[in-house]
Formats: sequence, structure tokens, C-alpha cells
Amino acid sequence: MQASQQHRSSVMASRLFPRVKEEVEPCSFPQFPAIDRSFCYTDSSHGSHFSVKNSHEPYCTLESSFACGSYRVYNSSSNGSPMSQQESQSNMSDLHHSPDNTYSSPISGSCITDDVSDLKGKLRELETVMLGPDCDIINSTISPEMDSWRLVMDAVSRRDLKQVLVSCAKAVSDNDLLTAQWLMDELRQMVSVSGEPIQRLGAYMLEGLVARLASSGSSIYKALRCKEPASAELLSYMHILYEVCPYFKFGYMSANGAIAEAMKDEDRVHIIDFQIGQGSQWITLIQAFAARPGGPPHIRITGIDDSTSAYARGGGLNIVAKRLSKLAALFKVPFEFNAAAMSGCEVQQEHLQVQPGEALAVNFAFMLHHMPDESVSTENHRDRLLRLVKSLSPKVVTLVEQESNTNTAPFFPRFRETLNYYTAMFESIDVTLPREHKERINVEQHCLARDVVNIIACEGPERVERHELMGKWRSRFRMAGFTPYPLSSLVNATIKTLLENYCDRYRLEERDGGLYLGWMNRDLVASCAWR
Repeated sequence: MQASQQHRSSVMASRLFPRVKEEVEPCSFPQFPAIDRSFCYTDSSHGSHFSVKNSHEPYCTLESSFACGSYRVYNSSSNGSPMSQQESQSNMSDLHHSPDNTYSSPISGSCITDDVSDLKGKLRELETVMLGPDCDIINSTISPEMDSWRLVMDAVSRRDLKQVLVSCAKAVSDNDLLTAQWLMDELRQMVSVSGEPIQRLGAYMLEGLVARLASSGSSIYKALRCKEPASAELLSYMHILYEVCPYFKFGYMSANGAIAEAMKDEDRVHIIDFQIGQGSQWITLIQAFAARPGGPPHIRITGIDDSTSAYARGGGLNIVAKRLSKLAALFKVPFEFNAAAMSGCEVQQEHLQVQPGEALAVNFAFMLHHMPDESVSTENHRDRLLRLVKSLSPKVVTLVEQESNTNTAPFFPRFRETLNYYTAMFESIDVTLPREHKERINVEQHCLARDVVNIIACEGPERVERHELMGKWRSRFRMAGFTPYPLSSLVNATIKTLLENYCDRYRLEERDGGLYLGWMNRDLVASCAWR
């Protein structure tokens, strides 16, 4: 009997991961909407405005100039022309852009410009005094504040972009607007959407800082979600990211492997996917079930997804239903699809249509971090969903999440965590996607920048990117009554084989019942299963 089960598992596994690149469709990961080029925002109480007009450029940098609470956006064309001619006339006419800096900004018409100039002059005087012949005497009596200033000045003079970003975030955190404005001016000369990984990430992190000061973070986030590029273009960007980075393949393969293992002897299988997207995660699983000794089970998939994914799909969940039904028919697998077009916050038990006699699997892939927890709302949908799922007695529940701690962390440590996490992400992209690749800027802007801005600029319910470390997820699952479901060693070996097609700086580690994929010494994505 045991030998028979092992044979089944081996056959399932051999069919579960065939030709990964050929079988998985381009967009089988969470949707990342893009910038709205016609969104306008005005907040008269703060004297600020956010304006983006139509542009014929292939991409739009989120450039800005923060001045007296004003937030303005310009395009990244080489001539530095603002996206709104009307705004350009109301600004100073002398716009200076560095020809090799795609993130340059106009000279600010800020009411504190003179103060910033004075501050720069005083800092230079301070540096001269500190580095003069009597600097040893001065250093013996220097205050911690003066020492901090010296470190900042040193970072600026060395053009240490990472340290200047951190210093600017600290100034924003301390509400030191004068220092923040000065450092933002310095940063604008250092970042570039077409430069080194840290320069590219720095461009978007700077935008997050500017938006936070302008109190326009939520407006930018809504603009980024409001209107995507042409559907085919967006799918192309997402496909590129999916192919050049193994993070999403890793997550979906590990989840599918756990589900296949748990369901290898079941005749009726019901999979609830809380963020189904294009539904492409289930292509290889349906094929694996089709090849199962003894015949395939009856499969029913409940796909949950809110309206933000509809544009990328080119329509509603009926598109997913037709695609998967056609595939299942091709492989002679009995199949049903139940569409639940709603946010996870809205899901109740009756929406899931669980039926007696079904073996239930629940999939949380890159989804739960969007659910507000007890720090945001007394409804605590993050834990509510886990308790709801546990009440359904599933055979297996899979979790895939980014391994980052941005949920309840205060602004400054959250900024540093985001900087470290996305530095690794951008560096990994740099290895496999050449900088001269014409679509790389689009990939990073449309698929990553929105999250970065939201994490840095927004607070409360408006901050929806709220990642937690696996240790915290483990605590939540255990409090909901779950116990760990060990991942198959065969699945782990298959994923290791997958990584051989990528840079050797990726690493895979199994620990504490979970599987971690990282870049060098930084964990980026974690996967685990529960029952």
C-alpha cells in the first residue's frame, strides 16, 4: 500500500512541474496596476496639489518638487519638459535638468529655498571648521547633533545614495522639514530610473518621501491603481518580471506541490484561491491530476479576486473560468468554476460554496498581507479569514508571502526595511534584465514602484502593503488552530532544480517548516503549508 502511494506521488510530481516556462502563462502572479496619467488631486487645506497630464513618453517617472506643501510631477523626457504646460508657466522659467539624469527636477519655487541655501552655506562652514587645523580640539567637545550633521555631510560629499536616503527619511521622521528639503534636492541629483539598482530604487523611494511630506501618498497610490497601460502591455511587463525573477514561480510551485500531495487519493477536490488573478497557477496542477494513476479527481475551483485585476485580465472572472474549463476538457478532467468577484475583506462562508464530500484546499498566495489586521481595524480581516478557513476543515492551506516586516513598524524602521528588501529585489533584476532593455523601466515602475510608494508614503487604512515575517504568520496560523503541513522533499528538490536556470546568487533554504527563497543573504519570499 505504501509503495503504491509513493508511486502515485512520484507520477504526480513528474507531471506537476513539466516545462515550467512553456506551461505557466505570463501573468500568474499578483497584479500591479500602473500610473494614472490623467489623475488630478487638490487639497486646498494643505495648499498642495498632485497633477499628472497625458504624455506621449513610453513611461512616466513620478518626479516631484516639494515646495510649501506642493507636489508636482514631471515626465522623464530628456528635455525636462513638464507634463503640464500650464504648470510649467506657473513655475520658475529656469528649469535645469542634467542631461544624463532622467530623474531631474526643476528648481523649486519654494518659500524655504533661501533658508535651504543658508543651511547649505552654514553646513559648509561647519565642515570647514571641523576639518581645519584645530579639528581635534573641536572634536573633543562636539555634540551628538553636530556629529550627526558631520556624518550626513560626509554621506552627501561621498554621494553615498543609500545613506543619504536613510538620512532624508530620518529628517522626515523627525519632521525636520528644512533638512528633508535640502537632502531631497541632493537626492534628485543622485537617483536615476536608468542607473544602478540603488539609483533606480532610490528614485521611487524619494518619491515616497516627497509624497509623505506632501500628504499625497494616498492620492498617488490611487492614481497608480486607477488606470493601467494597455492590457497587452501590462501583461507583457508582468510576464517579463515573472520570467526574470524566480520568486513567483517558486511560490506557486511550492503551493501546488503541497496541494497535489495532500489530494493524491481524493476523488473530489475543491480549491479556494483567494487571489486567482489569471488562474495560471492551476494549469500544471490540472495536468498533474489528469495523469494521476486511477484517473483524475473531480476538481472545483473557487476564484476570489477584486475588480483591480479585471483590467489586466481584459474582463471579469468568467475569462478565468473559460480558460481553465477549456484546459480541463482538453485533459479530460471533470471541472467546475465558482467565481467570487470581491475583496478578501468581503468574503463570508456562503460565498465559498463548500459542499459535503469534497476535500478542501485553500491557497493564500501573495494575498494575506493586503488584509488589514488588528493594528488597522477592529474587524481584523487578516485573522478573521484564517478562522473562517479553519472552520471549513481544509486538508491543506498554502501560504506564500514576501519575507519583509512592514506591517506595524514605525515609519523610519519601515523605510530601512523597505530599502534593504527592494535593494535585493532590484539587484536580482539587474542580473537577468540588462539596463538597456527597453521595457525594464516599465517593468520596475508598473510592477514594483506602486508598492514602494504605498509602504513609505501612506498610513492607516490607506497603507495596504503590510508584509509580515514568517514567524508572525506562523503565530497567526497557530492561534487560528492550524498545525504545520510538511512540504514534500520532492517538491523542494524540484524547486532547487528550477533555480539552476538562474543566477547562483539565489539561495533556497528549508527551516522551521517553511521554504525560503532569497538573494544572497536576504530572504525575499517564504512558503509554507498548514492543516
